[in-house]
Parts: sequence; C-alpha cells; structure tokens
Amino acid sequence: MTSLKSQLGSIFSQAFINLGYDGEAGVVTLSDRPDLAHFQCNGALSIAKLAKKPPRIIATQIVDHAEKIAEETFGTSALTLTIAGPGFINIIVNPELLGKLINTQSADPRLGCQKTKNPHLVVVDYGGPNVAKPMHVGHLRSPIIGDAIVRLHRFLGNTVIGDNHLGDWGTQMGMLIAALKEKTPDAPYFSENFQGEYPSSPPVSLSDLEEMYPRASKRYQEDDAFKGLVLRATNELQQGRVGYRKLWEHFVQLTVDDLKSDFNYLGVTFDLWLGESFYENLMPSMVAELKKGGFTQESDGALVIPLDASENEPMPPLMLVKSGGGFLYHTSDLATILYRVRTLKAQEILYVVDSRQSLHFSQVFSGAKKTRIAEGVPLKHLAFGTMNGPDGKPFKTRSGGVIKLKELFSLITTEARKRIDALGENRFPEPLIKENIIKQVGVATLKYADLKHRRTADYIFDIEKFSNFEGNTGPYLQYASVRMKSLLKKAADIGATPGEIIAPENDVQINLILELLKLADIVQTAFEENEPHHLCDYGFKLAQNFNSFYTECHMLKETNRERQRSWLALTQLCYRHMELILSLLGIDIPEFM
Repeated sequence: MTSLKSQLGSIFSQAFINLGYDGEAGVVTLSDRPDLAHFQCNGALSIAKLAKKPPRIIATQIVDHAEKIAEETFGTSALTLTIAGPGFINIIVNPELLGKLINTQSADPRLGCQKTKNPHLVVVDYGGPNVAKPMHVGHLRSPIIGDAIVRLHRFLGNTVIGDNHLGDWGTQMGMLIAALKEKTPDAPYFSENFQGEYPSSPPVSLSDLEEMYPRASKRYQEDDAFKGLVLRATNELQQGRVGYRKLWEHFVQLTVDDLKSDFNYLGVTFDLWLGESFYENLMPSMVAELKKGGFTQESDGALVIPLDASENEPMPPLMLVKSGGGFLYHTSDLATILYRVRTLKAQEILYVVDSRQSLHFSQVFSGAKKTRIAEGVPLKHLAFGTMNGPDGKPFKTRSGGVIKLKELFSLITTEARKRIDALGENRFPEPLIKENIIKQVGVATLKYADLKHRRTADYIFDIEKFSNFEGNTGPYLQYASVRMKSLLKKAADIGATPGEIIAPENDVQINLILELLKLADIVQTAFEENEPHHLCDYGFKLAQNFNSFYTECHMLKETNRERQRSWLALTQLCYRHMELILSLLGIDIPEFM
C-alpha cells in the first residue's frame, strides 16, 4: 500500500509532466494551513520563471489535469483542489476517498508498511559496556537507541544481528590483574608452577572490581613501577598465561551477569556478546595480510595505514601496531569489521556509539574501505548526544557523582510508583500486576525520554516531567493506548463490536484518519534515517488526535449501531497503530492504568 502523500505526489508529478513541465515540481507536502487544506503543492511557483508564465496560470492548468488523473486513479471524485495566493494549490481529500484508503489500511496486517525492496543482513553494534565497570547513565543511550533501530530494521524485512561489543581486553585487564596480585599475591592464579584446579568461583565480587579499577587506573597514570607491572600482566594475559586467563574469565562472567540484569530491566537483548578479546587471534593474520597487500607503512617504529583526506581535511593515519609491539583499538575494530563482513556476511554495519568517537570511526571506516576489507559494505556511525541533568550537564547524583544504571532504575521506579499510586488501588486486581505496571511505566519514562529527541541532540532528562501521564511522554502514550483497549473491552461487555467499515463523517474523524494514513511514510523515514524520534512524534500526534475523537464521539452512548461500529473500528485501528509504534520503541502497553 503506497502512502496517501506518495500517491498525491505521483498524481501531481504526472500532471506537470503532461503539461511539459518538470515532474519534480509535483512534490506534495502537508498543508501549512491545516484549517484550509490537508495537503499543498507549490510547484507552480518554482517553475514559473523558467516557464515564463504567471504561476497562477500554471496552477490552473495543473489543477485541471490533476483532477482528471485523480479520478482515473481512485475511481471517484477524490480531491477538492483550490488555488490560493500567487499559485499555491490546496488539496482537500474527500471523505469517500479517505474511507476507501483507511479501510484498505485496516485490512492490511502490516497497516500499509511495506517491507524494504532490498532486504539485506545488517549488523548493529550497540551497548558496548566494559568489564569491571558498572553501567551508568553514560551507557544508557546506546542500548536504547540501538534496540529501537534493530526492531525497526527487522520489521521492514532486514535480517539483523545485534552485537554487544564488550570491552573485555587490553590494558584495563592488566590493571585489574596487577592490582589483585598486590592484594592477594599467594592466590593460585599468580603461581607459575600451579598444577591444580583453579577455583570455580571468582576471588572477588563485582563491587570489589568496581573499587579496584579506578584506583588502579589512577596509579597506572602516576606510578611508573605499577605501570610496568600492568603492561607485563597485560602481555602475559594476551600470550595465554593460564592463571591470568582464568582470572579474566572470572572478571568477564561477573560483569556479564550484572550487565544482563540491567539490559533485562530495559527489555534490550543482543544476538551476540563478542567482546574485543574474540578478535585477538584474528589481528596477527589481518596485519600480515595488509602488509602483504601494500596497505601499510612504518612510522617511527609503528605500523600504520596512511589515510586519504576526508572532505579536504587531513585524516590521521590509522595505527595498527605500536612502536613497542602490541595492537590498538584501531586494530581490534578493523578485525571486527573483517569478521563481520567475511564470517557473518554483513551487507551493512551500523555503530550506535557516542558522537565523541566520530574521529575514531572515521579513521577505522576509511581504513576498512582503503584496504578493501569492507568493499561495498556501508559502514555508518550512528552518533548520539549526551543525556544531561536539569543543570544542562551530564546527569549526576546530588553529590555530583555519576549515577549507576541501577540507581537510575530505582529513581525511575520510585517516581512511577508515585504516579501509579495516585490512580488508586482499585484499578489493580493483584499486587503483582501493579508492580509489573510500575516497571513498565518506569521503562517507558526512560526510553521515550531518550528516543523522542533527535539522536544527535543532547537532551535534559527531567524525571518528574518525563514520568507524567500528560504531555509528550512515554506514560502518556501508554495511557492513551490503555484507554483505547479499555474502551473496546467496555464496548464488548455491552455487546458492541467494531464494524468492518470505517465511514468518516466529521472533521475530528477525518483528522484522525489523515494521521493514521501517515504511518507508512513515518516508518520509512525513521528506517532510512535510523532516527526513532520520528516514531515518537507520530505516536504523540496520534494519541492527541484520538483523544479529540474520544472526547467528541461518545461511542458507548451512541444509539446508531452502524455509526457506533464504525467508531469502534476506528478505535481498534488506532490501537493497532499504537501497539506497533510502541513495540518498535521497545515499550510495553500495560494491562491497566
């Protein structure tokens, strides 16, 4: 099903072509004055100078042709066209056509959203936490945005592999091993002659690692002797020292168990958990291949890939091997691309990573293309901005510390509980149902607050504002959806069921139908731009339009059965739309509210 706006654009483009004008002038947009028209076409003004005719004369010609083409296309007097000002064409879609289109959409299980014409395998890299570092608010945007993008691509027909690229390798592991060795030097992990079985349970807790890491990191920067111990431990780990590998396994498992708890709260899942360590064995052969291919050169003892200038800006070389030996993040990320292309058969790779990593990804992508590792495979950095507190600075605790995700979840749950408690206990038949709804509202607060903003924008997170049941918030969309579901249930209880036909009768219904008919365009735009905020904008406007319809059309009291059934069918269709939009955003619709 082609969207209404697209169909109108085709009609007007054909009208311009039939008259010998450029078909691109037939672009149709939403009306700047929705009180006067639904859509508009301004093409007559754009071509008037070239055509050497007054735009109003051109507009008159176009209207005559467009009316005929529309009648041939839709088989009815579909449009009311008028000319305003110097040559603006106002387009009103007549109720008969709106009824035909909305009933066609209603009969479609996909609500008019066509699958992509070129389905392919996409790897989405999102999440990306580090071992021994608890996730905090700075880690929040990647999994939330990435999950929505994964859901959107799958809905439109792409095969998607979601990869949580875990930071589980490198110097940070050496810091932890060196620090633990100082603390417990007699532990079997540090004995080169140990022959027995290593303990199955970790020698430290995750909270121990959380305390150890920042202290070890600070010492690494300030204490040369400790730095030497760290570098040695890192090298021995990477060379396969058994005790150190066992410690590393403990560190990773402790972290992953905790991470899965956080991701489970958010309803975010991954297909792969391939950390940086997974690519360690791929790097030597990759570097050898690149050297053989003539893509590398030495620079002050290091091995680099010279990169071409980007948009007239010099690009720093991509460093593969340090002067003292050893690989870097560039090398690891290049090996990751190689694996994703050659083994996973990725045809597109999307990185949902902080905008501050833009230079890094520019270098890696440039290197991957220059070396033909990712030849013909689009690599895209879907950068995002920062989640800030009310002071406009990165969100922190009242004491100025970074808020861990579990602390944030607790704050969100407390606020959601206040909102739900205010509704009254009689709404919830069981305490467990109420607790589940509190969690759903909390997650909606968090996710929608993030996703409603353009991905690249910084935004201010205000818990009280975004947990409100009114305004452009996740709980508001949940509340509107529950209202639709509740209305349909109450109607069924009195024997009233949705009809097979939706028959628009008044302006409030027409406005709602026009909003529903935008769905395919909105979903396609969000997909092409990898921008979930378009879905949020649509969901909010749809909820507003439905509430206007709900206020004016008293469905349960309506005595005309055909009209009542039509209104209920429209309500049911609205619910299907909200169900789709919220599922793409990763937000659940509660059972009650």
